[in-house]
Amino acid sequence: MKGWTIFKHSVQLVLNNLDVALRVSLLLYLPQVLNQYFIMNSADRMLAGDTSPVTGILALGLMSFIGTLWIAVSWHRFVLLGETPGGWLPGWQGSRMMGYLGRSLLIGILIGLGLGISSVIIAVIPGLNLLMLPGLVLAGSYFFFRLGVILPAGTIDQNMPLSEAWKATKDKDGAIVVLALILALGAVIVQIPSMVSANPGSLISLIYGQVTGWFLMMFGVSTLTTLYGHYVEGRPID
Repeated sequence: MKGWTIFKHSVQLVLNNLDVALRVSLLLYLPQVLNQYFIMNSADRMLAGDTSPVTGILALGLMSFIGTLWIAVSWHRFVLLGETPGGWLPGWQGSRMMGYLGRSLLIGILIGLGLGISSVIIAVIPGLNLLMLPGLVLAGSYFFFRLGVILPAGTIDQNMPLSEAWKATKDKDGAIVVLALILALGAVIVQIPSMVSANPGSLISLIYGQVTGWFLMMFGVSTLTTLYGHYVEGRPID
């Protein structure tokens, strides 16, 4: 199945280049780890009405957001251009990160509008309510992968319009649906230990969640890179 091949290739990109993946992301991912730890240790205080931790949480949250954009841009450029960081922090990509954010927002707005209209239609049709959530998640993932190839394109300074992205992924419905199902199922499976943990707020659960979160983030970014490289640039993945 082509969807499985794309997923496997994306995973191998990370595992076969784990040293580069860590140099691209380790320091930039740290604020997210610290933020989760800070939230976990501040939860009781905030529930008691103490708002003093909010400033720290917001600051770390902003750093996490910037770090995620930085990681995505740097990883796309490594895979597509061979641009390797010289140390433990990739080069600053400010303008490309802003472009990445803008394109992501555009895709999100378009998908959100489409799913919002669809949910209203589904809600009034008897018998379809139970299928609404999984159906919308699958549809959202499908459209994201079809349009999302503009994201890695922008990081290598290729101004790809949405229409071109849609054309490049035309007739690839089966592979993209399978890919979306695999990633959704994988995300659920890796979260099962945390969901059934007797103490989900423990340090072990926190570490597990952050490690799996890192892999999910890197696999997700690699999937977009693979889709762009294969369907737009014609790179082999077998």
